[in-house]
Amino acid sequence: MRQDRRRHAAPKRRITNGLAGKRWNRGDVAILCCGVLAFLSFTFGAPLFHSAATPAVGSISSSAPRVPGAAASAGTAAPIAQTGVPKATAAPAQAPGTPAAAAPDLPPAAQPLHIRYPAATFDVAIHPLDLDGEAQSSHTIEPPATKDGYWLTAFGTPGKGSGNTTYVIGHSWEGADAPFNHLSSAAAVGDRLDVETPAGTISYRVDSVTTYLKSSLKDSPVWDMVPNRLILISCYTEDLWGKNVVVSASPAVP
Repeated sequence: MRQDRRRHAAPKRRITNGLAGKRWNRGDVAILCCGVLAFLSFTFGAPLFHSAATPAVGSISSSAPRVPGAAASAGTAAPIAQTGVPKATAAPAQAPGTPAAAAPDLPPAAQPLHIRYPAATFDVAIHPLDLDGEAQSSHTIEPPATKDGYWLTAFGTPGKGSGNTTYVIGHSWEGADAPFNHLSSAAAVGDRLDVETPAGTISYRVDSVTTYLKSSLKDSPVWDMVPNRLILISCYTEDLWGKNVVVSASPAVP
């Protein structure tokens, strides 16, 4: 009887359906891990594969000024488009005893109050803009949403005794006329503009008009320390979100 029972009893089977009876080797574990990581990257990892959000319209990328004469780093930004001072040519020989060209007679350094730039239909009041630590560390400056200009007090002051560049920034406006819009369309090398201060008026001559990507402006020579230079910065009207226009000027020789 025992033999018959053993002979007719149903053989025991291993449960192989599902994961219960399966032995996992290293290859299986690796495949499973890859699948889980792929799922997570597609589901939650999207922000990791995109660049940072584009700055708001009118934002100005900035950076701390560099020491005069310091070599530019490998990552120094190149302008997209630029018009500027012609290549230097040899100056004519100066006759003995001839006095050197007179330097501009500047009033003492003082806060800029107003800029008039007739060729660019640019006539704006200038207000001081103090920068907090966050604005300086993020290298992005957002002026108030007005059509006036804003002087960056952390840098230079125009006039005799200036130790750095004077920066004035302002918004360009989409769908509305605004003075800073005209820097993109009308500013040109050789133009004259006047900066009014409590100590007097300083006349400047435009040396260059340059367009930069907003993301690269902070690494450009715009932020070199140049005493008595004037820099005007706004958004480039053909690409308000992506580019800045920079007008560089120096005191005009009488």
